[in-house]
Amino acid sequence: MIEQLHPRILENKDWATLLFVVTFAVVAMTKSAYETRFSEFSKLIFSDKYAKIYRDNNHLKSSFTVGLFFVQIVSYAFFIQLTMHIFGYASKTDWVLFIQIATFLLYFILGKFLIEKIVATSFNIDEFADLFNLQKVTYRTYIGVLILPINAVLFYYDNIPKIIPLAIIGISLCISLYSYYISIKTYQNAIISKLFYFILYLCALEIAPYYFMYYWITKEAA
Repeated sequence: MIEQLHPRILENKDWATLLFVVTFAVVAMTKSAYETRFSEFSKLIFSDKYAKIYRDNNHLKSSFTVGLFFVQIVSYAFFIQLTMHIFGYASKTDWVLFIQIATFLLYFILGKFLIEKIVATSFNIDEFADLFNLQKVTYRTYIGVLILPINAVLFYYDNIPKIIPLAIIGISLCISLYSYYISIKTYQNAIISKLFYFILYLCALEIAPYYFMYYWITKEAA
């Protein structure tokens, strides 16, 4: 009796492996080039010393920030794709989907930053908006670096419980809320003096974009 043969489907993970190696190399080179700064950055969740030292707007364009911005995009894109895979919406080895997610994140973050600059200029709160944005970028990058090794582990394992990505999302949201608390605490005098504009800024650029993105994703998934 001849058994029915089924073709074995081999998933191509080489692109992901290469990308993980490059991304970890960027983190290692950044750590080597900015040893003291990276050390303070790694303690961000336990201390606001980094936020106080590197609060100058010029740090937003430094090679430290740019290098870790690349890490952030890759890390978030991997996490989104892995989460979609775990919930049965996509394949984790689909490199085309990864590029689409990474491109969307890149345009979303840069587009949001540009709109923030325009709105801040309109409200005459440029200096405060730049400082506030630097704080957000710092903590968002911190989350991206934190979940990068987790992404590497999740990518090479199957049958990941759905609670894992949900827990990571929950922890990331807590860190984000903490970053807002630190920002408001640090710049409370500037906020109080322009409270009305700050509320408009917060609603228009910190709440609305994510609400519409959530609405669009849930509508597409339905």
